[in-house]
Amino acid sequence: MRAQIIAFANQKGGVGKTTSCINLGASLAATQRRILLVDFDPQGNATMGSGLDKHQLSLSAYEVVMDEAPAREVISSCPNTGYDIIPANSDLTAAEIELLSSPEREKKLAKALSSLSSQYHYILIDCPPSLNMLTVNALVAADSVLIPMQCEYFALEGLTGLLSTIAEIKKIYNPKLAIQGILRTMFDPRNRLAVEVARQLIEHFGDKVYRTVIPRNTRLAEAPSHGLPAIQYDRYSRGSIGYLTLAGEILRREEQGEELVCRVDFAPAASGPP
Repeated sequence: MRAQIIAFANQKGGVGKTTSCINLGASLAATQRRILLVDFDPQGNATMGSGLDKHQLSLSAYEVVMDEAPAREVISSCPNTGYDIIPANSDLTAAEIELLSSPEREKKLAKALSSLSSQYHYILIDCPPSLNMLTVNALVAADSVLIPMQCEYFALEGLTGLLSTIAEIKKIYNPKLAIQGILRTMFDPRNRLAVEVARQLIEHFGDKVYRTVIPRNTRLAEAPSHGLPAIQYDRYSRGSIGYLTLAGEILRREEQGEELVCRVDFAPAASGPP
């Protein structure tokens, strides 16, 4: 068995990237899959949202990427989530600078995770909301990229930039890198613009857009403050059900061996919102 490594990336912040990483991880763990979450964001939100105190870490993702500790020694078990985690805190900010002068700087995370691949079904990487050396490391290590995004006009422009980055990483460093899927988050079907943007996404990306849609949900927003994924905080909330449904959709695609084609020449319409 070799783990599928999925990077959660979007250069635009506030799109539900960390929320999606935590809750998909917990949902996949609930299906008896072994999951490792890698918090690769200096903000450490995935760490806190998993019930760990980022201020009390003795080892973190910093030591992993800087070759100061093997990844297996940094892993923490999170009983309330069902998955393991390599936690992170603001120390990772220093890694962004130190990596610039490091040999094979783009491959540090890939090398660190290679020894763990046989221990997990999925390794999920929560990327920072910017294109820096940490994000490059995550994309070089990953098999695919899951893109959470809100259905709003400016999100389409951000998506174009991200697809360009993915194409460059694929060309130079990681030929196997693919788009796992595009996840519509914080979706409100009563919003006319959201519906129109969703239509454009499906028109241009087809089956790469997950059928599952994550709705705006108060319980989903509250869960991280309790250090819990939504499935543990309120299993029957709309947000929790959304991520459980997404996990099922991903597993079905894997079992069916779907090979979905994605266009990467997408550009948003020049006109403003309707």
